[in-house]
Amino acid sequence: MQTLTGLDCLRRDQFRPLHGRSIGLVCNQATVARDYHHILDLILAEHHAGRLHLKAVFGPQHGLFGHTQDNMIEWESGDIPSREFALHSLYGAHREPTPEMLAGIDVLVIDLQDVGAKYYTFIWTMALCLKACEPLGIELLILDRPNPIDGTQTEGSITSAEFASFVGLYPLPIRHGMTIGEIAHYLQKNFFPRSKLMVERMQGWDRGLYHDETGVPWALPSPNMPTVDTAVVYPGGCLLEATNLSEGRGTTRPFEIFGAPFLHGQRFCDELNALKLHGAWFQAIQFEPTFQKHAKTLCEGAFLHVVDRKSFEPVLAYVAVLQCARRQAGDGFRWSSPPYEYEFVKMPIDILAGNTWVRESIDSLSPLGQIRERFRAESSAFEPERAHHMLY
Repeated sequence: MQTLTGLDCLRRDQFRPLHGRSIGLVCNQATVARDYHHILDLILAEHHAGRLHLKAVFGPQHGLFGHTQDNMIEWESGDIPSREFALHSLYGAHREPTPEMLAGIDVLVIDLQDVGAKYYTFIWTMALCLKACEPLGIELLILDRPNPIDGTQTEGSITSAEFASFVGLYPLPIRHGMTIGEIAHYLQKNFFPRSKLMVERMQGWDRGLYHDETGVPWALPSPNMPTVDTAVVYPGGCLLEATNLSEGRGTTRPFEIFGAPFLHGQRFCDELNALKLHGAWFQAIQFEPTFQKHAKTLCEGAFLHVVDRKSFEPVLAYVAVLQCARRQAGDGFRWSSPPYEYEFVKMPIDILAGNTWVRESIDSLSPLGQIRERFRAESSAFEPERAHHMLY
């Protein structure tokens, strides 16, 4: 049985739960049905037929149609003019919708494709929508979508309250193993108990499936998430954003490609392959990013081939990458300084990891086995909470 997303199920029901209501819609370019029709077109058809009223549309990071290519680039609603509805950016002057933006809305519909890692800001846009709608009594309808890197595996550390940020507002493992609808239930129970939350569940989704096994179309959730393979490595690869290594932005395979001008690619990969990391093979390459870090400068590094998705541990693999870069480059390897994702004091690596111990373990070249065990202990501690909110 192929998977039907929440949008597909709502459409099959002819959008009846929304009829007669005033609607706000949070979406982006990836919010498509099985036949590739975009949710905005489908809702507008209902609007034009007089069955509902589309009052406002909200876009997350990278814009309503993914037009801000690089990371941490704000956008405002004036970038995309509309005459049929109000358009609001939730990644600019405001990340949380204001009461003025929500005025007159009965139901806020959220349909966003998460990628399975707690850094990805769309789940935190959803969290801030829950927060904003709770005191106003506005209902939220989450249209659920697959976790593209399966809903069984978790990995990595848990964000502590001290390191809460827009890449981790509330505690989750780095690889969280949940759908956006399940995360919404978790947030409601623990942080927004008076919010009026509904989740349109998927049909036919098995927790063990990766996105390219579901039959659901893959539309880029963000400009540097081109394939499901990118999502597979992203829970670890995003850590490179907190360093002076290129994470492959400005190449055709970001996060799978990485390196720097100061690395020796073959020695780098030989050392990584000698570690025999589960499901991973590192191929030495040279590349020249077209933008962002080391733009138009020849870099040496690696292409990470994931040869077994089920055994691959992305967070541990990229901790090993960072340790090897530290070992080879010495002081040439550096942690990035803030600001990063609206955090102006704490180091980017610490808010990504949700703690300081990951950075300290990389700097001290702690044994990978010890790091793996701590990751497993922290993600296992979250397992009862995760299990409580599973919808599938």
